[in-house]
Amino acid sequence: MTALSYSQVMGANERVMVGYIGLGNRGDQVHEGFLEYGDARTAAICDLKTSYMDLAEKKAKAKGHDTPKRYADYRKLIEDKTLDAVVIATPDHWHALQMIEACNAGKDVYCEKPLSLTVVEGRKMVEAAERNKRVVQVGIQRRSAKFLQEAAEYARSGALGKITLAQGWHLTNEWPVGLGAAPEGPPPNEAEWDAWLGPAPKVPYNRNRMYYNFRWFYNYSGGQMTNFGVHYVDMLRWCLGKDSPKAVTVMGGKFAIDDNREIPDTLQAMWDYDGVMMVFTQINANSAPGNTQKTEMMIRGTKGTMYLNLNGWEVVPEAITELPLPQRNPVDRVTERAYNPSRKPVIEGRKLTGQVTNHPHARNFLDCMKTRAKCNCDILTGHLSTSATLIANAAFKTKSYLEWDAKAEKFTNNAAANQMLSYKYRAPYKLP
Repeated sequence: MTALSYSQVMGANERVMVGYIGLGNRGDQVHEGFLEYGDARTAAICDLKTSYMDLAEKKAKAKGHDTPKRYADYRKLIEDKTLDAVVIATPDHWHALQMIEACNAGKDVYCEKPLSLTVVEGRKMVEAAERNKRVVQVGIQRRSAKFLQEAAEYARSGALGKITLAQGWHLTNEWPVGLGAAPEGPPPNEAEWDAWLGPAPKVPYNRNRMYYNFRWFYNYSGGQMTNFGVHYVDMLRWCLGKDSPKAVTVMGGKFAIDDNREIPDTLQAMWDYDGVMMVFTQINANSAPGNTQKTEMMIRGTKGTMYLNLNGWEVVPEAITELPLPQRNPVDRVTERAYNPSRKPVIEGRKLTGQVTNHPHARNFLDCMKTRAKCNCDILTGHLSTSATLIANAAFKTKSYLEWDAKAEKFTNNAAANQMLSYKYRAPYKLP
């Protein structure tokens, strides 16, 4: 139903009172997704930037909402007993603390991806949701796009034949300036800088570390491996019907861009998903397409190739032959010449268009709050997809091939890499 028709059939007592923590770039986009629906009310907002809260309030009131409460401390928002749900769109290093505290306070949670900064955090978030019987949606919006649901169903049906490779690309050209080499120095506001860092280590202020650019620094993010990689890993393993990889290895580095980022500008990760190779390619110094169809993702099967994008997917059939591969020899060119012409498609091509937006994902969360059903991207789904990218970062940092025990959530062949599955929070912060 449209947002208007939905709001007309909802009683006032069924309205969901939502509090928002983090209203920057992504938080603003998620907030707009919820504002489409009359049964979701922006009841409280929290951010370190007053200008972000001003904009959120303006948008909420334009939709007929009452003036939302403002909180400088996210803990006070979580303690607000008038709220039914909390939306978390803060930097990655804050997700675990805020999500677990919200669950413990009896709130349902919409948490942006990547779910966590470490694997241990992610597991504790899963446990908190289960222990408190909370509905949790992780912000991997492709899961709520109908055309991609159909793509995953098609891929899992076996129509593509035996799938051997699934790949995603994050391709941009940020050369030569990138973020720029911002100098360290005193923060404009020491209290704001300390609050923004939260559980992360205390380091000298650098403007590139705060707000949107935090994604290029490992204390607050897994880099583009988790920022974009989580989307691709999740979509591809959904299509494969796989949960966790058996092993991972990564190569890359900061090869071209001269700024103060910590993450690589060129990287390739490879996971063994029990007989299927999954690959994530990150190139930030060249934006040429990764495949002939110029799509974000590709799945290669023996009968055909699926290309996936934010606006559609397509299947291109392979030409197959039952003839054995000929042994080339000078006295029998007839058999050799007959081989390629004997190839014929065994499946039909398919093409479907669509669009990934924030609205259906928000709608699914609101509906599941009322039915207590599992969300399209529930907490465990988000954890598995995030964990795959986090262990890839461990492989990159240790320059190793890592074997992964998914049940124990430990590496079996590298003690140093296991130390990267968690980190010690800066006092007084503690992971519950």
